Amino acid sequence: MSGIHHVTAIAGNALRNFDFYTRDLGLRFVKKTVNFDDPTTYHFYYGDEVGHPGTILTFFPWEGAPAGRRGVGETHQTAFRVPARSLGYWVQRFVAKGIPHQPLEKRFGESVLPFTDPDGTALALVGIPGAEDEPAWSNGDVPAEHAIRGFHGVTLLLESAAKTAAVLIDVFGFREVAREGSVIRFATPGDVKGSIVDIYEAKGFLRGRQGVGSVHHIAFRAVDDAEQGQMAQKLVAAHGLHPTEQRDRNYFRSIYFREPGGVLFEIATDIPGFAVDEPVESLGHALKLPAFLERHREEIESALPDLGEVA
Repeated sequence: MSGIHHVTAIAGNALRNFDFYTRDLGLRFVKKTVNFDDPTTYHFYYGDEVGHPGTILTFFPWEGAPAGRRGVGETHQTAFRVPARSLGYWVQRFVAKGIPHQPLEKRFGESVLPFTDPDGTALALVGIPGAEDEPAWSNGDVPAEHAIRGFHGVTLLLESAAKTAAVLIDVFGFREVAREGSVIRFATPGDVKGSIVDIYEAKGFLRGRQGVGSVHHIAFRAVDDAEQGQMAQKLVAAHGLHPTEQRDRNYFRSIYFREPGGVLFEIATDIPGFAVDEPVESLGHALKLPAFLERHREEIESALPDLGEVA
């Protein structure tokens, strides 16, 4: 199965981030853990009921970090899919909650509602006919009939599309399906969650700078270790890129590389999933740590921001 596994972004205040994504957008809080490379920082995972690949938006909340700057070499926007008939509901919800958003627009024949989170992260809802028939998670506030169904895709802002496109096509199985102005659309076969990557060619634009409100990396799916290994070999042999060694993230296994346009890409396995260390019904309730950090639990918990009883 091809497509996006997850998107990881940078937030500021942890509690504000949690409130927005679980309460305002109605996503499930799938996992509360830490950044394995920086255990003084939370790593929040939001998604559908079980955190299926293609639904997972994650955050590193770095309180006090400088704001990012959108530009070339960055992810320009992350888009979710919702039922087409639900866009009116979401416009009304954004107005009622004071969530910054732009008017509905058309892209590639689809209705798109752009908006931002409290840190300025660029997001969008895309109306998909028939998405109401897909499984939905409800937080009890956003009705299941209007709930987010996972990712639609991402838009990359790049100086040039060619070399990045070659990686998407050769390694991840995407194909070019349309062009609209300066935007080239790539998609994987079938109507699956997270199957779209748009490349916005912006020659001469200012380069982006990562920080609060920007995407840290995009992860693409590999069914298992063997498929991930095959992808890594293609990156080296056909594209001259050098992915990292495999890193165990408990819920998937990952390799990372900087794609030719400058965006950090990850290849993450679908297995073992988020229920490996807690039951599905209680996902996200407890702080979960990898085995190598468990002996430091008391120290880690004392350094993390207090979320009270809400998370």
